[in-house]
Amino acid sequence: MKRILLGVLAMLALTGCATVRTLDANKPGAPVVYAGTRLDLYVINGGCCPKDRFGAEAPAYPRLDLPGSMLLDTLFLPLSLLTAAGVGFQATGGL
Repeated sequence: MKRILLGVLAMLALTGCATVRTLDANKPGAPVVYAGTRLDLYVINGGCCPKDRFGAEAPAYPRLDLPGSMLLDTLFLPLSLLTAAGVGFQATGGL
C-alpha cells in the first residue's frame, strides 16, 4: 500500500497538480470550489482554453492527476466554500 501511495504521489509531482495550479492562479471569476478537479475534467472533455477559464495551465496527464486533485479539493473544501461566499479571513502564523 505504501509503495502504491508513493507511486501516485510521484506521478502527481511529475505532472503538476491542477489543484495547486488553480490555487496559485488567483484569476478573477475563475472557479474556486473543486477548481483542480474541474480543470482536469474540463481538459479531459476537450476544453480548449484552460488558461482563459481557470487562470492556470492544465497538467500534462489530467486523467492521472484527477484522483489527487479530487482528494486535495476535498481537503480544501471548507476554505474554498468560504472564499466562494466572499468571507475574508486573515491567517497568520508565529507569535
